[in-house]
Amino acid sequence: MDEELRSLAERLRGESGGSPAYERLLVTEDREELAGVLTERERPLWAREMAAFRLGCAGDRRAFESLVLLLNHRDPERCVAAAHALSELADPRTPRAAAALATNELRVAYALVPVRLLTRLRAPESVPALITVLRRRLAPGDPHWRVALACVEGLGALGDERAAGVLESARTHPRLAAAAWAALARLAD
Repeated sequence: MDEELRSLAERLRGESGGSPAYERLLVTEDREELAGVLTERERPLWAREMAAFRLGCAGDRRAFESLVLLLNHRDPERCVAAAHALSELADPRTPRAAAALATNELRVAYALVPVRLLTRLRAPESVPALITVLRRRLAPGDPHWRVALACVEGLGALGDERAAGVLESARTHPRLAAAAWAALARLAD
């Protein structure tokens, strides 16, 4: 069992109360059974998350929609698990979905994990989305500085010259200055 699945399993064991259904979903190799969990009525969230995670990590695209919903969940641990499974899934729709979630101003409080996923994906949608999110976060008094910091770090890691202008602007933000300087230095390399 890899570390990501182990972490998910420990968290969901508590949510499920260690039920036989939990144990079954943890060990089954039957993808049809896992896919069925995603469409059956009245399945608890922990069961849907386990099934989507396992299917996503196995490369089964039936998990995509469920994983995107979990990527936008208010619980950061669910978002992180979904991001991992989405990166393993390698579905071509993932970058567009992550960009849409990251740039949705109504859900900006939950944008941190989608921003980090965009950096990991290194897709054509990544740099424009990170620039958009960072530009919005530079407004005076914006409370989402952690999202802004993830954008700065991501843009530095991606090394795309299109980010130079917004990174220059980020240098004046006290919580972003050091990371912005480092990102700009990476662009110059």
